[in-house]
Amino acid sequence: MKRSCRGFSLLEVLVAFIVLALALGVLMRIFSGGLGNIGTAEHYSRAVAIAESQLAAVGVETPLAEGESTGGAEPGYTWRTSVQRYETGDQPLEDASAPVDLYQVEVAVNWDHAATKPRVLRFVTLRAAPRP
Repeated sequence: MKRSCRGFSLLEVLVAFIVLALALGVLMRIFSGGLGNIGTAEHYSRAVAIAESQLAAVGVETPLAEGESTGGAEPGYTWRTSVQRYETGDQPLEDASAPVDLYQVEVAVNWDHAATKPRVLRFVTLRAAPRP
C-alpha cells in the first residue's frame, strides 16, 4: 500500500468517537442544568411578584392592624401575611411625641409543596400607621 493513500486506523476512529461522546455528555449536562435554573428563576420571579403585591396591599387595601392572613395567588403558590407591632427589645417606642406606630409586616410565599423541602420566600418590612 502506498504511503499517500493511508486512512485512519480503527483505533484512531474509536478514540475519536469516545472523545466526542464524552464531550457531548458534558455539554448535555450543562444544558440541562441551565434549563433547570431557568425554571427555578421563573418560580422565584413569580414568588417575588406575589410578595410585592401583598406588601403593597397591606395598609392600602386592608387596614394596618395586627393579625395574620393567608391565601393562594396562583396555582401552586400560597402566601401568609403577618402584621405585628414593632418592638425594639431594649427601648420601647412609646414616645408621646411620635405621631405614628410602627408595625412589622412579613409576607411569606410558599411553592413546590410536593418536594421534600418546599420553597419559601420571605419579605419583612416596617410600616407606619397614625396613632388612633
